[in-house]
Amino acid sequence: MSLKVQLAKNTAAASHRIIICDKASAYAGFLSKEDAAQAKAAFDAKQPTYQSYSGGKSVTLVMVDNTRPEFKLKEDTRRAAYGVVKFLNGQKAGEASLENAAANKELGFALAEGAILSSYQFLKYKTKEVKPNTLVKLLVNENSLSKKELEELEIITKANLIARDLINEPLSYLTAEQLSKEIVKLGKDAGFKVEVFNKKKIESLKMGGLLAVNRGSQRPPTFNILEYKPSKAKNKKPFILVGKGVVYDTGGLSLKPTPNSMDMMKCDMGGAATVIGTMYAIAKLKLPIHVVGLIPATDNRPGEDAYVPGDVVTMMNGMNVEVLNTDAEGRMILGDALAYADKYKPELVFDFATLTGSAKAAISGLATAYMGTASDEIKKKVETSSKNTHERLVEFPLWEEYAPLIKSDVADIKNVGGPDAGAITAGKFLECFTTYPWLHFDIAGSAYLMAEDNYRGKYATGVGVRLMVDFIKNY
Repeated sequence: MSLKVQLAKNTAAASHRIIICDKASAYAGFLSKEDAAQAKAAFDAKQPTYQSYSGGKSVTLVMVDNTRPEFKLKEDTRRAAYGVVKFLNGQKAGEASLENAAANKELGFALAEGAILSSYQFLKYKTKEVKPNTLVKLLVNENSLSKKELEELEIITKANLIARDLINEPLSYLTAEQLSKEIVKLGKDAGFKVEVFNKKKIESLKMGGLLAVNRGSQRPPTFNILEYKPSKAKNKKPFILVGKGVVYDTGGLSLKPTPNSMDMMKCDMGGAATVIGTMYAIAKLKLPIHVVGLIPATDNRPGEDAYVPGDVVTMMNGMNVEVLNTDAEGRMILGDALAYADKYKPELVFDFATLTGSAKAAISGLATAYMGTASDEIKKKVETSSKNTHERLVEFPLWEEYAPLIKSDVADIKNVGGPDAGAITAGKFLECFTTYPWLHFDIAGSAYLMAEDNYRGKYATGVGVRLMVDFIKNY
């Protein structure tokens, strides 16, 4: 059960109050003299929160520093929400209230957003020691959040949590075919169209990369087309979002080690989850942008007919790829999806993929590596959205000098580029299948965390959803 946010005219009577403050006078009127003095000391020491608890009631002051840049101020508030939610669950509070007494009126949204995301739990498979959060309702003062903002908040956070749920599902449930069923169900709910290609259709389209990766599996692949096309779209040509949908990755015959590798590979469809969550949100928000999502889906297994290192695979665009590592499978299925995107003559294409350990090694899970051929103006807008949502991005170069690293002696290109610049050579591989402005987001580090990180949680983070919704909303 996720945290429910409701608007309320009067929140002062609540047993557990959360108040955003940027100066001492904001709380001097309702705290005792002693508490007010301690709160001021905490404020002066730049502590993020001050909590007063007595007789089953509490007041939590979220103290913000207005000298911080606005994007950092909002992130400070989201992160403070994590501590507040943890405290209130520890007190077994069922409900709390929120009011924003700070000058920045957008901080109410930020705190409520952080609270919802911090409250996420994936308990579907728990039968023992189930500990659901007690905090299930947050009453927000009408002066702190408008009805329109509340609707937007609910949709965007739900979209992020949908992505988290999908990533956290094991292969025992979420096969490629089941992923397609989930997409169809979400499309009906949100209002976007879904078309699912079966294996026969995929074969007719000659999607050699997707079919090669699927050869070792006893379950068929799918190719999913999600489309949201409002009647008065701003863009004459669609945006395309491509998501890697490897529902489980053993590495194929280039088998992964289990500890800290294969044991978390249910997350290898994190890119697909980003696209699904984004499509859900933009359709629910009725944003005036025509967007198409493309998701190739399969598991990667070392079955009896699995493709092998040394194979040459003909991709959908006719390019021949020498396979040197069957664990570099994400780029194989994405290559076909990027080639398919060309039929739309798109204005802009983004792809999201848990693609390389190299990206994670370079920048950890704190950020997403991105690169591509889109204009500097588009990159600037994406980085603005990165600041707005604090989903951090680091641009990697895609210089032409990297192209020789994926040149093959026996085919057009090879699917790995050697020990150096692995994230970039993966990007150069994908570039071979693009004919339009394009950006690639390598979310290998940021999509799935092995340790809890504030409101992003532990395991699936749903990264990319809030970023893309902000970008499309402000395009």
